Amino acid sequence: MRLKTKLACAIAFTLPLVGCFDSSDKQAEEAVSNANASEVSEIRLAMMQPPRTGLSPLSDDAFKLSRWSTAETLVNLSPDSEAQPMLATSWEQVEPLVWHFTIREGVTFHNGEKLTAKDVVNSLQAAINAAPKPRILDGIDLEVRALGDYQVEVKTTFADPLLPSRLSSPQLAILAPSAYQEDGRVVPISAGTGPFELLEINGTTSAKLERYDNYWGEKAKIESVIAEYVPDGFARAAALKTGTADVVEAVPVAQIATIDPELLTEVAMPRTNTLYLNSDSGVFSDIELRKVAAAAIDREQIVNVVYEGHADIAEGLLGPALAWAAPIRPERPELADDLKANGESIVIGTFTDRAELPEVAALLKQQLEAAGFAVELDIREYAQIENDALAGKFDAFILSRATVLDSGDPVAYMVSDFSCSGSFNLGQFCSEDVDQALKHADLQPLGKQRNQAIIDAEQAILNDYAAVPMLHERVIQGETGRVSNVVRDPSERRLINQFTEVK
Repeated sequence: MRLKTKLACAIAFTLPLVGCFDSSDKQAEEAVSNANASEVSEIRLAMMQPPRTGLSPLSDDAFKLSRWSTAETLVNLSPDSEAQPMLATSWEQVEPLVWHFTIREGVTFHNGEKLTAKDVVNSLQAAINAAPKPRILDGIDLEVRALGDYQVEVKTTFADPLLPSRLSSPQLAILAPSAYQEDGRVVPISAGTGPFELLEINGTTSAKLERYDNYWGEKAKIESVIAEYVPDGFARAAALKTGTADVVEAVPVAQIATIDPELLTEVAMPRTNTLYLNSDSGVFSDIELRKVAAAAIDREQIVNVVYEGHADIAEGLLGPALAWAAPIRPERPELADDLKANGESIVIGTFTDRAELPEVAALLKQQLEAAGFAVELDIREYAQIENDALAGKFDAFILSRATVLDSGDPVAYMVSDFSCSGSFNLGQFCSEDVDQALKHADLQPLGKQRNQAIIDAEQAILNDYAAVPMLHERVIQGETGRVSNVVRDPSERRLINQFTEVK
């Protein structure tokens, strides 16, 4: 506990002050009273991160559109990562490189226009032409064309067993033609096909959605949704405790003890807290110093001190949410305990949006300084630090990274983060051996053969110490007693849907 107190003090001096929800009892009572008195069934969401591209589906903002059930894809991914029909009712691999998708009839966009194969091609082509591409398309070349009003042909450059699952990525959502602007922007207002219509985008403050009564599936039970962006984790926790938000993303571990346990749900998730090391320039271009850093990290201390046991120690990039990974992962050789640096200066970056990461950074600073490094921290909101991180301006970067977010398969994440052409390569890492291992894994059929190839690629990455996986997170979601049937999705694709309701 003494170390925990020291960390809190260190962070207080290194981070800017952030605003918080007013947690007074009077405001809480008024909020609950107003909600109950409202004639419209409305829920309020406290989202962790504000949008970075105006809610463009071609960026990570796509996952907000998916979590709000406003934008939909051709294919849905089940909790077991199986491809299921959504806007496509069926698909067939007619040739090794050719797939045909049958488009659901009777679907309308939120602006009233009918969905046809032409609209599907338009959306997929926008993703193919995007710069940068959605990460699910890293290293993937597709050709798409309409075959009549309700059939789409997709051609690949290799026999891709994962294509239907790829098309479940929220970044490949199908939107109305009106969403695609001449200047290249994508504005999803009234352009989706889901049970909720996006009506307002209020910058990085909030968004408003309403029920779409002409939805092709079962009509939503909730009439109105207000999504507010609350990057400060302690403010999100306060919003849950006071009732000013009905559903809260990513409740900080440090706040769990102060919240009624009945309001919290904890699930192991495919998300790894990783230290990416810049292997292209600076101190960590030397693999021996990367080994020093890896040896210095005490994962158990981080899990116990920062996460209070609400996380799992990482043995690899893939955690317990992928149950098949651990049994086939080889035991890694131990690094020597006496590896030391010689006072080399390093800058570690991370962000405040996930409340635990600044604490992880402070503890890592102590651990790496004990190993002989001189450590400086750079901690900001994610929206303010992402560009610098992608440009390789840090010696190391701490990231909480979803490993199967796009397709239910970790190859896309590995290609994005660790291939020479990866679009999210924070460590500026490039290895011909790793690229070959990833290419081989992506060609394997689904099942044991593919799983083994994925673990082989993971080991190739770890053998170069391109990144140091520290722990696997658990999602802690908050829900007040006002709501039911909120989606508890460890892959973070869904939060509310047509079955979510106010009691």
